[in-house]
Amino acid sequence: MRVTQTHSVYQLAFLPRLFPVNVYLVEENDGLTLIDAGMPFSLKGILEFARQSGKPIQRLVLTHAHGDHVGALDGLKAALPDANVYISRRDACLLAGDGSLLPGEPQTPVKGSLPRGIITQPDTLLEDGDRIGSLQAVATPGHTPGHMAYLDTRSGVLIAGDAFQLRGGAAVSGILRPLFPFPAMATWNAPIALTSAKRLAALHPSVLAVGHGSLLPEPGAVMNKAIAQAERKLKAGAGS
Repeated sequence: MRVTQTHSVYQLAFLPRLFPVNVYLVEENDGLTLIDAGMPFSLKGILEFARQSGKPIQRLVLTHAHGDHVGALDGLKAALPDANVYISRRDACLLAGDGSLLPGEPQTPVKGSLPRGIITQPDTLLEDGDRIGSLQAVATPGHTPGHMAYLDTRSGVLIAGDAFQLRGGAAVSGILRPLFPFPAMATWNAPIALTSAKRLAALHPSVLAVGHGSLLPEPGAVMNKAIAQAERKLKAGAGS
């Protein structure tokens, strides 16, 4: 596990050289907010980091319900029974193993590793604009129908989940990067993901923190370049 800090946000990267899976711990006055739960083997590292920090994990917040983002959720909830669990109202269905689409949504199949057998139920179902401590929830559908990003309103750090990737080259979700193709392969709807990426770029974050890849300070130019490339590829029919 590799730990990197920016402002009040800590990135915990598991298997950083092989298949990087990131979770984030955000310091608040009353303790820590964990964003995403990684893989099942992430449990020990997350709990050990919190123990060493001397601060309790108070909240378990999810960007979306793919298996590499919720893998340690049941273990965390068992170890932290008083921690509240947050996910978007839409992706709560995916967390429960239901990949069916709602009326009005593009009827392209939900992709990626949907969880099976998760017993933890969310305490709070998030909507766009909701606040969790210092974090503002930003609805960013596309990678999954209910994907959420979280902006730390104190520092401008944007925890974007899989709305962008940086491993294997910067890309909007749904645009294939051969050196790390998995986020694109797991994207539900690339055109909707592109719209969400534009929304995130308009927030002008100070740091971009993603599910797969290192922290990126001053990410505006990189985000805009990735957006422009996604526009070209989708127009040419060369997305995922």
